[in-house]
Amino acid sequence: MLRQFRIGPFTIFDLATAYLGIYLLAPLLTKLFSKMHVYISRAQWLWLTLPIGVLFHIAFRINTPYMRMLLDPHGNYLAKIILLGMLYMGLRNSRTQKGSK
Repeated sequence: MLRQFRIGPFTIFDLATAYLGIYLLAPLLTKLFSKMHVYISRAQWLWLTLPIGVLFHIAFRINTPYMRMLLDPHGNYLAKIILLGMLYMGLRNSRTQKGSK
């Protein structure tokens, strides 16, 4: 029932829950990564939501319309460019700092 609302082949419910989940987990993720001296803001986590989702889909071999677009070697360059753009926006202002102690 919730997955019947779509934008093209993509379900709005799945996309909204992914972004809501990252939004709620961002403070915890930021704290976890800060222990490794990598600082990523909540806004950056939101940019990284789709690339992280792609990594999980590849790792667990989950087949979705977006994954088919990305893995098609002969087309859908726009989907690949969007993914790379989101990855760039998510990582461009992340900071690493070496511990002084």
